[in-house]
Amino acid sequence: MRLALLADIHANREAFEAVLARLATQRIDRVVLLGDIVGYGPDPEFCTEKAAELVDKGALAVIGNHDAAIDGDSSDMNARARAAIDFTRNRLGAEHRTFLAGLDDTATEGEAFFVHASARAPRSWEYVTGRPQAERSIRACPTRLSIVGHVHSPHLWRLNTAGVATGHVPVAGMEIPLAKSQVWLAVMGAVGQPRDGNPAAAYGILDLARGTLLFERAPYDHFTTARKVREAGLPHELADRLGRGR
Repeated sequence: MRLALLADIHANREAFEAVLARLATQRIDRVVLLGDIVGYGPDPEFCTEKAAELVDKGALAVIGNHDAAIDGDSSDMNARARAAIDFTRNRLGAEHRTFLAGLDDTATEGEAFFVHASARAPRSWEYVTGRPQAERSIRACPTRLSIVGHVHSPHLWRLNTAGVATGHVPVAGMEIPLAKSQVWLAVMGAVGQPRDGNPAAAYGILDLARGTLLFERAPYDHFTTARKVREAGLPHELADRLGRGR
């Protein structure tokens, strides 16, 4: 079973389509959407409809904090994120909202556990950005492998024999063997809002049969997306950061 791992699409049609086009050339058995289908970007309708289409075809999908905020509370977000949520609320219809609100907090496929932010408390939206957060999430996970998004920057953590989490930034395009003797947590980065200095859309491929994980990047036309962000009246910083990948 080969799983495509897509996190933080953030209403970025061009990035989403670029990743799906790449996946069409690779052998994929199932797509996993790791939350935040909407927010920040200019195309929430398309991305929600495409996500729903993928789910109808068998994809797994979990809810992200921006998805939950559409019919929930966005008061804890910064001003740019709140502006994007308000924009998205005005664009989405009842079917879009029903789909997003109905997404599960977590999902499982074999020995892989999927959640948007942290297994410790999925709706607390904790960012796994360091050792303490990684250890909390790993220890709360019911399986030896967990896959998350939310952070927008790829990272791979493992729990060593001393119970301490160690991590590194993976190299795109290099398949990583996930030893069965270790407990792993993979942060996939973002399809539509990368923040690791690389503007290309980030995604991954998990091969459950072989026990390997591949971090990948797909370049896309971020200039078009940035133009659409500005034309939509969204904060200009949301457009500017697409070209920087930050």
